[in-house]
Amino acid sequence: MTKKEIVKAISDEIGMTQLKTKEIVQKTFDAIVETLIEEKRIELRNFGVFEVKKRAARKARNPRTGDKVFVPEKYVVTFKPGKEMEEKVRQLEEAAAKAALDNQTVAAPAPVESTTP
Repeated sequence: MTKKEIVKAISDEIGMTQLKTKEIVQKTFDAIVETLIEEKRIELRNFGVFEVKKRAARKARNPRTGDKVFVPEKYVVTFKPGKEMEEKVRQLEEAAAKAALDNQTVAAPAPVESTTP
């Protein structure tokens, strides 16, 4: 899903123009980024936690040539989903597993009984 699709969905749901909704969505994203830069962490209840962490310098290997390469330290943004999001994703996993199991039983041929003694 793209930002444009998010804006359209929200706009349709609340009856606001897409232009105004886009501005609000963009301001929300900007506020998240600014907070991460200034405070290195933002916690959104029932959604998750974004955090800026420093990834240590390390030695790596170029997979194409096999040469050793030095990778400098850098800052990365991490995300840890909240309990509500985790639960919804878990339900999605369970539904997918159930659907796969149902497809397996439907696709499996019935056992053939032998009529010879």
